[in-house]
Amino acid sequence: MPTYRPGPVSLVIAALVALFLLLPLLAVIPVSLTPSRMLAMPTGELSLRHYRSLIEDPRWLQSILLSIRIGIVSSAISTVLALCFSLGVWMFQPRFTATLVGFVLLPMVVPPVVSAVTLYFLLTSISGVSSFFGYDTWLGVAMAHSVMTVPFATVLILVSLSQLDRRIDLAARGLGASVWERATRVIMPNIKFGIVTAALLSFVLSWEEIGVTLFITSVNAITLPRLMWMGLRDNIDPAIAALSVILIIITVLVLAVRSVVVRLNRGSKPL
Repeated sequence: MPTYRPGPVSLVIAALVALFLLLPLLAVIPVSLTPSRMLAMPTGELSLRHYRSLIEDPRWLQSILLSIRIGIVSSAISTVLALCFSLGVWMFQPRFTATLVGFVLLPMVVPPVVSAVTLYFLLTSISGVSSFFGYDTWLGVAMAHSVMTVPFATVLILVSLSQLDRRIDLAARGLGASVWERATRVIMPNIKFGIVTAALLSFVLSWEEIGVTLFITSVNAITLPRLMWMGLRDNIDPAIAALSVILIIITVLVLAVRSVVVRLNRGSKPL
């Protein structure tokens, strides 16, 4: 098949659009180097005081570690629930499949404020029974995040299953494989990329979740997005800009590594 490459005009337009989209992100870099205690462009000298404060202030490290812990637990819960539901729907094809899928996707459609209020009342009710799972606990936040991320994980896994040849499952069933063996040894290995993608997306969504977190946390479970929001609301701490620059650099490095890996894999494939 012939390969089509974009012309110079298309490349210039794409570069201008990318630059326009990246300019707000690039503006964070000089702000992070300001010597001022407020968010402002540096007028003269540059300073790394706000990067140093990220290391010296233990709140930032604690919030980062807490967000990672919540993201991992939430991603694991979301992926397992989405995988079980998707496998059940795909393998058994119940009569009300569309209704079941629509019910699972409800958190994606319902406004976040409605979900946040609902989860707030749920977790406060659970707090009366057990303080370990309830309001303003890291495990309660992980459970709430998993509710919000399950629909996205379900969509990704269902898309992976839709591309799988159903005759593979029929052949395994004809050879006497049980439901567990069909799911774990036949179907899941063929959709492992979709499962991994669902887990990564769930982690990212939990990592950046702020709307629901504001309703279900107070002083104990301070995640990184909540701490950044508190800094913007209370004292407009420029350390937020420094942290944003670090996150941007990490994202660029991850994308660069992924691009190199994809190129190496393409180059290693036989013609």
